[in-house]
Amino acid sequence: MHPAVLSEFDQYLELECGRSEHTRRAYLGDLRSLGEFLGDDTTVGDLNLPTLRSWLAEQAGKGVARTTLSRRASAIKTFTAWAVRRGLLETDPAVRLQTPKARRSLPAVLRQDQAVDAMAAANSGAQQGDPMALRDQLIVEMLYATGIRVSELCGLDIDDVDQSRRVLRVLGKGDKQRTVPFGEPAFHALRAWLSDGRPELAVATSGPALLLGARGRRLDPRQARTVVHQTMSAVDGAPDIGPHGLRHSAATHLLEGGADLRVVQELLGHSSLATTQLYTHVTVARLRAVHDQAHPRA
Repeated sequence: MHPAVLSEFDQYLELECGRSEHTRRAYLGDLRSLGEFLGDDTTVGDLNLPTLRSWLAEQAGKGVARTTLSRRASAIKTFTAWAVRRGLLETDPAVRLQTPKARRSLPAVLRQDQAVDAMAAANSGAQQGDPMALRDQLIVEMLYATGIRVSELCGLDIDDVDQSRRVLRVLGKGDKQRTVPFGEPAFHALRAWLSDGRPELAVATSGPALLLGARGRRLDPRQARTVVHQTMSAVDGAPDIGPHGLRHSAATHLLEGGADLRVVQELLGHSSLATTQLYTHVTVARLRAVHDQAHPRA
C-alpha cells in the first residue's frame, strides 16, 4: 500500500479517533504486514474478504499470538471502514471478517513478599547515590505504587507530580486524564531522584520530562522495561515480569487488601470493568492454590 495512504490513515487515527502513538504504530505495522503478504503492486482497491482471511490464516500458521491476530483484524476493520468513507473502496470487505477472540490468560504477578524484595533490590542499588540507580529505583517503586502503564510513567512531566498531595496526573489511553496516588516509599524515591539524580543527567534539551535517559532525553519505555526485568532477576523465585507485570501485581495486591473493584478500575484507567475483573480471577486462583496446599481436606 502506498505510503501516502498509510500516512493519511495515521492522521485519521490520531486526529479523529484519538488513538495513542503506540496503537497507531501497531496498526500501521499490521497494514505493512498485509502489504508484504499481498505484494508490492497491491492497492487498497485490491482488498477483498478472501484475501484478508488468507492473510490472517497465514499469520496464525506462523504461530502469531491470538491477541496479536485480534489486533490485526481490528486494524484491518478500522482501515477498510475508513477507506470506504475516503472513497478508496466501494464496499467494505472486512464487514464479515471475524476477529479472532483473544484468550484471557491469568497474568503473572508477584507475591507480596516478592514485591517487597523487588523494592528492596531497587533501593539497594540506589544507596550509593548513582543518578541512574536513583532513576531505576523510582521506576520500580512508582510502577508498583500506582499501577500505571510504563508509557504513562515515561510520559510524565515534573509538573504532573503533586508532591504535597502525593498524586500523579496521568494522561492515559484516549487522552483520558486521571489522578493516581502514591505512597511514602515512592515519595522518598521521587525526592531522591529530583534532588540528586535528575540534575546530574539533565541537559538543555531535557525539557519538563520527569524521567531521563543517560543522554538527558525523555526516558524511552523500552529502557524502563529493561530496568524492571533486571530488578526482577535479583529476586529469588520471582517470575520474569516487566512493567505490565508490576501493574498486574499492584492491582492484585490492592484487591487482596480489600480495595473496591471500581476504585481499582479508576486507578488503572480501565474503560471497562470487565478488564479489571480479570484480577479477581487472579486472587481467586491464588486463594485456591493456598487452600489446596494448606487445607487437610483440599
